[in-house]
Amino acid sequence: MKQSRPSDLSEEELGFRIRGPVRWLLPSVLGSIGVKAVLSGIFGAYADKRELQSSLPADFYQHGTDELWFDFVADLGDGFDATYSVASLLAAPELEPVDGLRLPRASLLVMGGDEVYPAGSSTAYEDRTKGPYGAALPEPVDPPTLFALPGNHDWYDGLTAFLRVFAQQRAVGGWKTEQGRSYFAIELPQHWWLVAIDTQFGGYIDAPQLAYFRAALAGMQAGDGVILCTPTPAWVHAGAGEDTHEYDTIRFFDREIIQPLGGVTRVMLSGDSHHYVRYAERDGSGQRITSGGGGAFLSATHLLPASLTLPPKVSRVADVNEVATFDKVASYPTARESARLAKGIYKLPFRNPGFWGLTAGLQTVLAVLVQFGLADSPHGIFAEMAAWTPAFFGVVFTIFAGVLFARFGLKRSGLAAGVAGFLHSLAHLALMVAWAAVLYRLSQSAADWITVLVTLVLTPVVVGFIDAELVAAYLLIAGRFGFNVNELFAGQSIEDYKGFLRLHISRNGDLTIYPLKVPKVCHNWKAAPDAPPETPWLIPTRGTLHTSLIEPPISVPRKRNPTTAVL
Repeated sequence: MKQSRPSDLSEEELGFRIRGPVRWLLPSVLGSIGVKAVLSGIFGAYADKRELQSSLPADFYQHGTDELWFDFVADLGDGFDATYSVASLLAAPELEPVDGLRLPRASLLVMGGDEVYPAGSSTAYEDRTKGPYGAALPEPVDPPTLFALPGNHDWYDGLTAFLRVFAQQRAVGGWKTEQGRSYFAIELPQHWWLVAIDTQFGGYIDAPQLAYFRAALAGMQAGDGVILCTPTPAWVHAGAGEDTHEYDTIRFFDREIIQPLGGVTRVMLSGDSHHYVRYAERDGSGQRITSGGGGAFLSATHLLPASLTLPPKVSRVADVNEVATFDKVASYPTARESARLAKGIYKLPFRNPGFWGLTAGLQTVLAVLVQFGLADSPHGIFAEMAAWTPAFFGVVFTIFAGVLFARFGLKRSGLAAGVAGFLHSLAHLALMVAWAAVLYRLSQSAADWITVLVTLVLTPVVVGFIDAELVAAYLLIAGRFGFNVNELFAGQSIEDYKGFLRLHISRNGDLTIYPLKVPKVCHNWKAAPDAPPETPWLIPTRGTLHTSLIEPPISVPRKRNPTTAVL
């Protein structure tokens, strides 16, 4: 039974709840994600869903005959406004990013990872992914096909909800699904192949996955072009000298599966980082593209390396591949714009009121504990020790948390990050001691009720705010040295600067990539109950959504340049 078009934006009418963007520095979010990440890593080591997928359908797929239009989008399923803005453009019958250029709707959509935030669950997928995408493309005349590759946030529940949504041939709005596993291979027109491997959490490629690709790619011929989709832009991490393990896994897959069949990996696509950046092979035509603008908060681009040497010198996979250099040729936002946006972290207490609440609560508790320790005690040394013990543990916790926070997300352990975290902790402790001293002096000269009132009102409002701004200042400074860059932008939850890729395989066999940006997402929607059934349920209250090219279209010939390195 088809659902009737909604007349308003209520959950009863839409069938899902409109949700705001995830506030990543909220204590509840940080704690929940931290626990799920640890559990998924532990249980994944003993009951990896990839190993168990050998019992699921191992179908092979083919799309397009002479030519094909298809889309790539990643890091979606966050706040409704950003996710639905992108989904509406993906669903549009045609896009006109520049004068005279018309891009028809793709018949194939590939989601490149992190289809939901903050973690996979039935409710999260319904509200943050299926609902918005279903509203954007409710009843198309010619339903396009959807394939999805999981990211780390899809894996936080062990991939259970992801497989139920994308691997049981159930439609997502007007998009039909076909895949039976978390990885897939699609034969495209003109001797092109799209291969999506599930290497989440940096694990080795499991035996069932390798067996699937050997069978799925059996029809590959010498010289066929491969578009390889991976959960993370491992080439950036490896080329920057951060971590080579994930890139080694990709190289292993290329050497063991693609090269023996004669295929050539011409393009690598990934999300995970919430921006657009393209690295082009120097003296060749290979492309390494990160396109993670599907809906999640914006990530920085101003600290990305100008070039990548691949494979890196430090590698666990030895082969005879020629070393190639990839130069950064475009990013969105630009490095200058990204550096400017980084300074907006001073809005942290307002963008994340819950984080302000956290700093307010901690400062209040520590101030009270220090006052208790400073209070005159007639009971001797043991009473003094007992009075100061809670404050001591509070200090230890603050230092531990600061160092741990500074090292969060680093691919390699770093002494500099630990020192930065320690200094960051001292700043918070200095604020706490200074304020406790003020309160103690006040308690010696004012009525008790005044001291209590100041402690319970000014501490959370004023000192808590200053403490949150200390975190903002730390993030801005640390970001310049490469620490906590993700948190620097996550704390702002920037919803604009979104984008996706529209790709076209022409009849002559060349691949053209159109990188599209959505500079501003819409925040005000209205229902369109009387519109045709194939049109979006919700439309902007005023104006229309706009998209344009991030850079000129990228042409990738299928045939390999003789000087091109494989990986």
